[in-house]
Amino acid sequence: MRYYISFLFLFLSLTVFAQKYSVSGYLKDASTGEGLVGATVSVKGTSNGVSTNVYGFYSLTLDKGKYTLLINYIGFASQEKQIDLNANTTITLDLAESNVELKEVVVSSEREDANVKSIQMSVNKIDIKDIKKIPQFLGEADVIKSVQLLPGVSTVGEGASGFNVRGGAADQNLILLDEAPVFNSSHVFGFFSVFNPDAVKDVKLIKGGIPAQYGGRASSILDVRMKEGNNKRVAVNGGVGTLFSRLSIEAPIIKDKASFIVAGRRSYFDVFFPFAKNEAVQDAKVYFYDLTAKVNYTISDKDRVFLSSYFGQDVFSQGTKDGFGFDYGNATATARWNHIFSSKVFSNITAVYSKYNYGLGVGDIEKDGFEWKSNIINYTLKPELIYYLNSKNTVTFGGQFTYYNFVPGTLKFASAGATSTITAKDKFANENGVYLANEQTLNQKWSVQYGLRYSLYNYLGKGTQYNFNDTIPGLRKALLSEKEFGDNKLMQQYGFFEPRFAIKYEVNESSSVKASYNRMSQYIHLISNTAANTPLDVWNPTTNNIKPQLVDQGAMGIFKNFGKSNMYESSVEVFYKYMQNQIDYIDGANLLLNDLLEAELLNGIGRAYGAEFYLKKAKGLFTGWISYTASRSERKVNGINEGNWYATRFDKLHNVSVVAMYDITDQLSASANFVYGSGTPTTFPTNRVEIQGYIIPYNTDNTRNNYRIPAYHRLDLAATYTFKKKKVDQNFEHSLVVSVYNVYNRRNPFSVYFRTNPANPQQTEAVRFAVLGSFVPAVAYNFKF
Repeated sequence: MRYYISFLFLFLSLTVFAQKYSVSGYLKDASTGEGLVGATVSVKGTSNGVSTNVYGFYSLTLDKGKYTLLINYIGFASQEKQIDLNANTTITLDLAESNVELKEVVVSSEREDANVKSIQMSVNKIDIKDIKKIPQFLGEADVIKSVQLLPGVSTVGEGASGFNVRGGAADQNLILLDEAPVFNSSHVFGFFSVFNPDAVKDVKLIKGGIPAQYGGRASSILDVRMKEGNNKRVAVNGGVGTLFSRLSIEAPIIKDKASFIVAGRRSYFDVFFPFAKNEAVQDAKVYFYDLTAKVNYTISDKDRVFLSSYFGQDVFSQGTKDGFGFDYGNATATARWNHIFSSKVFSNITAVYSKYNYGLGVGDIEKDGFEWKSNIINYTLKPELIYYLNSKNTVTFGGQFTYYNFVPGTLKFASAGATSTITAKDKFANENGVYLANEQTLNQKWSVQYGLRYSLYNYLGKGTQYNFNDTIPGLRKALLSEKEFGDNKLMQQYGFFEPRFAIKYEVNESSSVKASYNRMSQYIHLISNTAANTPLDVWNPTTNNIKPQLVDQGAMGIFKNFGKSNMYESSVEVFYKYMQNQIDYIDGANLLLNDLLEAELLNGIGRAYGAEFYLKKAKGLFTGWISYTASRSERKVNGINEGNWYATRFDKLHNVSVVAMYDITDQLSASANFVYGSGTPTTFPTNRVEIQGYIIPYNTDNTRNNYRIPAYHRLDLAATYTFKKKKVDQNFEHSLVVSVYNVYNRRNPFSVYFRTNPANPQQTEAVRFAVLGSFVPAVAYNFKF
């Protein structure tokens, strides 16, 4: 109790009694009217400064007097603004891109030291312009593929949905699109992401030192913000690629007051199937589509509202009535209201709807076949207040209230014309959280960020609570009793305090040392025992048998900029994570449509630790970065691997990414990626059993992940030629992108499995499965006007 009382008194002691005034407002892109996220406003000759929030708003409190404000944002011309502060003042500024000359703009030599001066560590931001330059599969810019090139981030290979951060599972990443959670971020099994780059404004990955306003996942936050729509003029972006085409339109509804953006994509492999010689392929359906939309309206100087939504679906079908097919997709909707109570208090209220649906089927459901469908739905309300207390303290407090509806699945099947239905019981829960945090500058050298979040989870009826007996670890538990609960009746409750802390010591203008600690709790679980997550894995709530995941992470890092005008950014970070209540599975677990699924799950602990090295060249004709991560991810579960530690399926000792981009001329640019990753663990048989002349591989000592598949490495190349603008239309710009994915034809293994040799049943053979077995060339045409 004394800890929480001290925490409260710390906040109450922050107010400084002096005659002070605030200068506040928005920083915007001069060409589009978009708010600039993370732009800095500082006082020349002092350490006082602040960054804009995710809506482009800033507030800086100073003593009465005359000041010169420095306004900086990477890629934009800096500005200096003289002010005489004798009352609360509002200043909203439009910043021009650095290649646009404006007489009133003063280009400042102030360094962009955000990575050094910001208190946050373990955070990576990728500029959407860089994302569009990076070579990608089939020449299409992709947010998730770009994130996988950052330190501490890995994937188990092509064809895997999601990504892994610092040794955590894929479901431990909270992926947000305009604050709405996205439960599956992939199209085409991870080859593309659901984020249309033409509609994306800002991408930020938080791997550690996670602020108190985020909760609900155990490993990381990927915060993706959509564009708001050009409120100056009509703008059209689009492209025609090898696999799909895309188009976005943004325009003012009321100039400088309201605008919209609509962006859509659709693949068209299936368009060519009717021309195939193989009749079995002619009716097949293999495609995806998505639609992203957003509207914003400035009601007054103090009020602004946003409405945004996303809908996308992947469809795979053999086309014939007797064939196999499945589909999956996301739908989200977000409504937000920004209100400025005063020059010091900024509020945002967000309402969110998110749904993920998935299903599969075989045959004709009316005669002989089956169809299975499942989904997860959540509704969220998030109020938040940011209080710019003074030049040294920014206080954030708010809450989050989420209601979940889990639909494990409905199975319809037919046999000889008779149909039947099996439905697993729906599950319900709510997850609530409140938080209070402060970012405080102690002096010119020291800054701290501290906060406390409390999460309260309720597992609700209507439903059945199951109780199982204790058994030999690794064996299915037997049902002892079950109890029915009515609608909204409390079946189980959990609550946790989640402290967050970060500290920064600024060694000098170009270097700093940082450390952080955070605890995260996670109440929903992705049930999957495959080598990689698939779109058909089932989400399940925490129950009386499935405990919440708890993760404690500590990190420390050194950040250093060097070279002329801080051309180079570098960092070294080390981290350690301790994970409680990690789920694993008994051998032969039945995961689908199983009301007694909890009897087949095992509970254990995990740990992940490692070091991340990052070097980035942020300026000049030649830019890019090198990242190297050395890490381990392990689990210990009673009933698996004789109770000893074993590597998780996404454990990789070494991960290397090299990204290079070079502007050869004003019209021609080239880029390259090289990635290397240690092979992922897998379980190989230790013996074999012969039954009636057939050889069956068998693991006799209960080892888990006792071997590794070969290492993964790949080189990608791309070149972009931008055509000259015509004098008659300076707004029209178009370019051609030529790329080659997997240049040297590496057949990277996704998995290795064993089977009986078809030609000789006495022999067992290992089979190396690769999703891609050759290089993939592509051409894409992009345009905007």
